[in-house]
Amino acid sequence: MIKEANSNHFEIVAKTTYGLEEVLSKELAAMGAGDIKILNRAVGYKGDMDLLYRSNYCLRTALRILRPICSVQVSDENELYNAVQAIRWNEWLDKKGTLAVDATVKSSYFSHSHYVAQKVKDAMVDQYRDKYGIRPSVNLDDPDLLVNIHIAEKTLTVSLDSSGTSLYKRGYRVSQGKANLSEVLAAGMILLTGWKGDTPFVDLMCGSGTLPIEAALMAHKIAPGFYRKKFGFQQWPDYRPELMKKIRSDYMPSYNPDVISYGFDNFHEAIRISRKNADGAGLRDYIRFSVCDIGAVKRPGDKGLIVINPPYGERLQQDDLNMLYKKIGDSLKNNFSGFDAWIISSNADAMKNIGLHPSRRITLFNGQLECKFNHYSLYAGSHKSKNQPDNV
Repeated sequence: MIKEANSNHFEIVAKTTYGLEEVLSKELAAMGAGDIKILNRAVGYKGDMDLLYRSNYCLRTALRILRPICSVQVSDENELYNAVQAIRWNEWLDKKGTLAVDATVKSSYFSHSHYVAQKVKDAMVDQYRDKYGIRPSVNLDDPDLLVNIHIAEKTLTVSLDSSGTSLYKRGYRVSQGKANLSEVLAAGMILLTGWKGDTPFVDLMCGSGTLPIEAALMAHKIAPGFYRKKFGFQQWPDYRPELMKKIRSDYMPSYNPDVISYGFDNFHEAIRISRKNADGAGLRDYIRFSVCDIGAVKRPGDKGLIVINPPYGERLQQDDLNMLYKKIGDSLKNNFSGFDAWIISSNADAMKNIGLHPSRRITLFNGQLECKFNHYSLYAGSHKSKNQPDNV
């Protein structure tokens, strides 16, 4: 099945990480997407070019926005080559343009994704050679057209990657920490809490500042694409700059000086990096970063949201990690009654030392690590969370 380039409404697929599919589908529903279907680490839907552009600019939990243009059955390299050759690539790529191919293969008929990507590239450039007498160049870093290939057994899906660089790269980060939390995962975690951006947001172990910054983006209605200089679709022949200009004007920030995010860490270098990244986002006035031991942090109000991404154990011994998690739990119980707290970790043994009963557990992946994202209600007037049924 070949999809025409000039179709007003077409299939779109937004890629995400495991556990954020439902959150992403709600984002899409709020944007007016139709025929929404939750997939494996992705959400499928239908829309037009306006929705495709807005998906890239506004979705906080999407990694990439793909436009499928071909879905056929193939069982060997010749059928793969012929299927790709049948696509009218001149509708998407100028003969002097550059291209790159990204392939994912889960098939007993094709074993190597790199070989599949090479075969697809050959089919594309051979078409241009036969038609124009020239071969487009490959540019892996910044291609004019990034083609996404997915093969599941015999089903070949060819998609155009409208994002280019992954959408987790917002564009505000100017300094890296040792183990940065993905901006997409951070945003998804915050959305999962149900926070409305109207109470203080607190991160007791902020690292490079990703969680407080993503919270500030939400609180002040700053689209995640606000800082991006470029999206993949801007290289397509049918790119409509006037539409993108309108989208940018429709989603201008709305700063609220009454809502402040807070980031604490006991490492001076982490706070230095966090402040640089907040400056890169233009949010210095809306985020307070402080060097402070977790046990000494004072709550900035009577209620609010705490989200923590503590170490999982890659650089600490288990005994030291257990003591750290106990300290986190003690701080929550002693200093933050009235708040809601959420903690993500892949270390189940360490999490037991929090000393609070989670009212909800959500499975997420931080990179390749399977984690639990646990919710703790810190009721005012009690040092213990009320026992509630687990929601696994």
